[in-house]
Amino acid sequence: MAIRVANNQSLTAITALPSAVSGGAMTLLETQTASDSATLSFTSDIDSTYKEYVFKFYDIHPETDQKRITFQVDTGTNTSYNQTITSSTFQAYHNEGDTTATLEYVGGVDQAQGTAFQMISDATGNANDECVSGYLHLFDPSNTTFVKHFMGRTQAGEGSGYSSEQYTAGYINTTTAITRVQFKFDSGAIESGVIKLYGIS
Repeated sequence: MAIRVANNQSLTAITALPSAVSGGAMTLLETQTASDSATLSFTSDIDSTYKEYVFKFYDIHPETDQKRITFQVDTGTNTSYNQTITSSTFQAYHNEGDTTATLEYVGGVDQAQGTAFQMISDATGNANDECVSGYLHLFDPSNTTFVKHFMGRTQAGEGSGYSSEQYTAGYINTTTAITRVQFKFDSGAIESGVIKLYGIS
């Protein structure tokens, strides 16, 4: 699509509007609902159909207090979920008493060529009104030339009265196609919550 420009910088000189921009539509592919689930695994629908996939988390509630939601990926029909990740994380948080507010790099949850599950939220409380919500983008997982980039953003009701927003990004250091993604807390079950998988056209 060509971009129309008003060469004389006057909007009145534009005689036609550009056609609608295509792309960006979200197609819901799968929904998983936790019920005291050790893990939630997406083992289908991640293929070459879309260049970008988005996982959206809704009210993910841990069984155990002060736990972080994590993810890992795998290839083919493998279920080891131990691909090599390099990542970086920062967070902002503010407590209910208005006595602490911080923006900081979180070196304790990033990885440098690690194979652990990648933490993508701050510690989340398990009180009835505490949970974590957010999203994770996975870019071009079927590409067999480049490593696979990801970025996520979560908002957690932290267990000691904090609102904590965490940003995580990085890459999965493999040129093999990624076909599956698994989520879990760093310990304890996912008591409740929903994760939806979307393909972005």
